[in-house]
Amino acid sequence: MRIDELLRAGDGPVFSFEFGPPRTPEAELALWQAVEELRALDPAFVSVTWGAGGSTRGPTLETVRRMHELHGLEAMPHLTGVGSSAADLRTLVRSIAADGIDNLLVLRGDGEPGEIASGADLARLARAESDLCLVGGAYPESDEIDYVRAKVDAGVSVLITQLFFDNADYLRLVERLRAARIDVPVLPGIIPITAIGQVQRLASLCRATIPRALERELGLRADDPRAVADLGVAYATAQSAALLDAGAPGIHLYTLNRSPATRAIVSALRCAHAQVGDDARAARAGGLRG
Repeated sequence: MRIDELLRAGDGPVFSFEFGPPRTPEAELALWQAVEELRALDPAFVSVTWGAGGSTRGPTLETVRRMHELHGLEAMPHLTGVGSSAADLRTLVRSIAADGIDNLLVLRGDGEPGEIASGADLARLARAESDLCLVGGAYPESDEIDYVRAKVDAGVSVLITQLFFDNADYLRLVERLRAARIDVPVLPGIIPITAIGQVQRLASLCRATIPRALERELGLRADDPRAVADLGVAYATAQSAALLDAGAPGIHLYTLNRSPATRAIVSALRCAHAQVGDDARAARAGGLRG
């Protein structure tokens, strides 16, 4: 199912997961174990990353096909214009659509020169070759609204943000988009911290700022990896709950090909959402009896 149609249906918050293609036999075993465990959570969709310079093109598409055909998941490949010609990309897009995939995340990549100079260029190429739902990326802390508008004008109908840790950055981004009359859904991308060094590297790559309070709490637990992971789950759960309360249409979780943190976060959020629904129904029933 197309992600834009799913979000338009408005049947409550959606939860989706990002995976990366495995690079070793051990990583492959870990990935498919995580997929099976997270499939039980019935995600709205999952996405599979595309390595720098197209380095995982084959594994990405193979992983998406397996998730889609054998595991029954709505799987979406990432695609960048880095390291590929326009002709090659056209062939890839047609192949993805022919495989029965409904969604494609179009990203520029790491900024290397090539025939496709931007995410908007890639979206335009993909739209000319298919009727796929095109999803684009957004950077809550740095995105230029004109750049986002160019992607939307080129055919992007849903945005997923890069990871961030301060909800104010997401809310400001959405406010700026709406003020500019850009009305596409914006799914916040959330990562549960599992290791300090890892999240610091990812934050640097994604141009994300770790708030001082969070950084301080991580530092206090630097000698206790389990405590770091517990804090990561607690922080991501609280962050996600606040985003949903503020009107975010769902949460896109970066799993790092592991399931425990993601399972804990989604389960807690769904329990809270169900409790809110139960309370609302009880309040309505009480009003009727009164």
